[in-house]
Amino acid sequence: MRDAYFDHQHVTVIEPASGWRMLDWRELWAYRELLWVLTARDIKVRYKQTVLGAGWAILRPFLTMVIFSVVFGQLAKMPSDGYPYPVFVYAALLPWTFFSNAINASAQSLVGSAHLVSKVYFPRLIIPLASAGAGLLDLIISTGILLLMMLWYGVGWSWNLAAAPLLLMAVVFAALGVGTLLSALTVAYRDFTHINPFLVQVWMYVTPVIFPVSLVPERWQWVLYLNPMTGLVEGFRSAFLGKPFDVVGLGVSFLVAAALFVTGITYFEKVERRFADII
Repeated sequence: MRDAYFDHQHVTVIEPASGWRMLDWRELWAYRELLWVLTARDIKVRYKQTVLGAGWAILRPFLTMVIFSVVFGQLAKMPSDGYPYPVFVYAALLPWTFFSNAINASAQSLVGSAHLVSKVYFPRLIIPLASAGAGLLDLIISTGILLLMMLWYGVGWSWNLAAAPLLLMAVVFAALGVGTLLSALTVAYRDFTHINPFLVQVWMYVTPVIFPVSLVPERWQWVLYLNPMTGLVEGFRSAFLGKPFDVVGLGVSFLVAAALFVTGITYFEKVERRFADII
């Protein structure tokens, strides 16, 4: 009866995958052009109808650095491991600003793209990836400003700078892990729209952005390194300021960042098939 109804000898039934599944890299690569288009769209939307345009990529971290330098460097006399405090804090703001912006943008990306999710098929992971990737342009511009500041304050460049791309890759993986996880949770539970900014704010104060790790008693520093951004922020400082790298701390941060990436992507892939129904 079934064959006669469809007038075919064989019938193919398409059903959603069940259970846990990992990322399909081949499918993601096939949609790489869409990723570039959405990333370019997010960059244009970010600075559309603004007077300063891409200048905000310089102004925001620079003003944050000035405020931190005055409040914590001058008034609170926060130690900076012997380096000028503006350069010390700006080197930490580079990875942290990218990380926090990527999380906030990714967390809201699926809800903001509901018109795409509900009408056209493509790997949904592309949406939070594009939102996070748009911040790389800001990071590149801000890095140029830091290199100029180092010359101004007499902090020489060193071969440690060669480690910056590897550190950036780890920050990207950590941001994608947290961002994709929060984007999937935000679709199902809109409470995360209010939780995400608060989470990022609290996260900054438990990350050594405005203070050095040496300020924490040595016996408790291992707790601080469970935060993946601790080792990565200190790694950026070592890369730009020429400090010795904390290999153990970096290793722990790399492992935690990798675990966050796998957890976020795995959960995202598991619940992705329900997005169009509930968004």
